[in-house]
Amino acid sequence: MSDNLSFPIGKFKRLPSLNEAEWQAAIDSLASHPVRFRAALTGLDDQQLDTPYRPGGWTVRQLAHHVPDSHMHMYIRLKLALTEDSPTVKTYDQDAWARLPDVRTVPITTSLLILDAVHERVNAVLRTVSVAERQRIFMHPDNGSTRVDQLAALYAWHGDHHVAHVQNLRVRMGW
Repeated sequence: MSDNLSFPIGKFKRLPSLNEAEWQAAIDSLASHPVRFRAALTGLDDQQLDTPYRPGGWTVRQLAHHVPDSHMHMYIRLKLALTEDSPTVKTYDQDAWARLPDVRTVPITTSLLILDAVHERVNAVLRTVSVAERQRIFMHPDNGSTRVDQLAALYAWHGDHHVAHVQNLRVRMGW
């Protein structure tokens, strides 16, 4: 882990494609996210959940809802890439989503259950796609052509990135 509060595991480095070892590491990481994210959040009270993970950053509560929101988008993009020819996916304003009232009022356990379910489905898909299917693409309005294997690597990093945010905050705050 790094002392960088924004990018504690470093910035994502997009590879042109993943070799077999990188692919397996990405899908294993994705499969472990729900357990690791839940463990990072376990035992936090409302005051702790409402603490920003860094100055000017989201609160832990916002992260707890953001990760499932984001990973639902990943799941949809994955399914679109596997079932359509080069579909263009929709972006979303994650900061606006993080400010919506449900983020303040719905218990984080609800979003953790969503994360469990999404990752169960993602894992079922990624563990069975062929090497050719890993090369299928979708078009992202901001990031251009993205392969299925790149999507898996990105979201493996994304989950690890936010787990590290919470873990680092807990260490800094002595929680």
